[in-house]
Amino acid sequence: MRGAEVWALSMTLGALAGCSCESPTNAAGSKVPASCQTEAPLVRPVTTDILFVVDDSNSMSEEQAGVAAELPAFVEELSRGGGVTQDFRVGVTTTSVYEASEASGRLTLRLFSEGGWLKLIPLLDGGTSGDRFLPSTAPDLVPRFSQLIASLGIDGSGQETPFEAARIALTGQDFNSLLPDGGNPNLGFLRDGARLLVVVVSDEDDCSERVRPPVVRFNDVDGQDFCTVHEDLLTPVGDYYTLFQSLSDGTGRQREVVWAAIAPVARTDKVAQGVEGTLGDGGTVIQNVDCPTSAGPGYRHRAMATQFDPSAQNLSSICAASYHQALVDIAAVAGASQTLELDDNVPDPALLQISITRADGSVDVCTVANGGITYEAGVDGGSPRVHFHGTCLRRTSDTRVTVRLFCAG
Repeated sequence: MRGAEVWALSMTLGALAGCSCESPTNAAGSKVPASCQTEAPLVRPVTTDILFVVDDSNSMSEEQAGVAAELPAFVEELSRGGGVTQDFRVGVTTTSVYEASEASGRLTLRLFSEGGWLKLIPLLDGGTSGDRFLPSTAPDLVPRFSQLIASLGIDGSGQETPFEAARIALTGQDFNSLLPDGGNPNLGFLRDGARLLVVVVSDEDDCSERVRPPVVRFNDVDGQDFCTVHEDLLTPVGDYYTLFQSLSDGTGRQREVVWAAIAPVARTDKVAQGVEGTLGDGGTVIQNVDCPTSAGPGYRHRAMATQFDPSAQNLSSICAASYHQALVDIAAVAGASQTLELDDNVPDPALLQISITRADGSVDVCTVANGGITYEAGVDGGSPRVHFHGTCLRRTSDTRVTVRLFCAG
């Protein structure tokens, strides 16, 4: 829901003995409007572009099915929106960008032709479509989205590179191949002014680097653990974090980015800690200490998630029995944007008051003066923005956001 009201601050101006008073609208430098507008600026729907980056290696069939089964809960929770209309779209890519191995000094490099591409979303009858993303208004969003995740397959790279796949998908740079006409296969997915939510799903640690051919390669000495053993040679997590945080839209405005992961971290406390485990073929692998089906300790996944949210509310274990709560939590984090766009510029931010009705019926009143909000004017025809802070931080469970504009009448 969204609301807009105008409060007229009526002022009785009388002539007092020995003084003269003037309307604040006539004071030098005043930005107070001389007459009330018919309504205050409306809160625009929150637009969010959602990219799922899903591991499609040979150990992920059950995990893909588990995520697909809980996507209805994810979409339902995201649609709540904390009292503000949600306008989102979803696309999916995989962790497969390249796969490198070295034996007897000889390098074998496989480049996945559609690394970083948004996957085509099948029709419910199994037919093909040209859709690489679906809007929240699509009546078949949930079943088609779920069907796509469940059908990604397990023939992808055993060298999982979700950070690199996300970089390519979101920047449109360094694709291994382009469309037949030379175009960007993901063109049109990212919208100007939209927030970005990235959700990574993998049972192994990230093994991303921007170097081609990659420095870190599978070898007989390190075996399955080659990425963990040589983590210091990968592109630092901080470099990827900085890149994602610096993404801007076509107007030059910086995007609000939310990151979440269902990854090989501990089920109990989300810790990233390695311990020797046993593979199905009897071999050994460094696993997470409390994630028995993982093939990595989750160091890089946890590092990335906590860069975005030190509390790690955006991080869940791939070894959980169900992904219901993980996806609900991710939707809750993403659904309450701390930045909202308004329809019109406000003549003076000091006149703006935003009330947030919480789930329990209480109301937090947010103004520039009390530090609950800051205001960012629109530039070159762009929409103005309000940013929430402190006790005015929004929650998905909020039921209403009301904008009021004080003026003199």
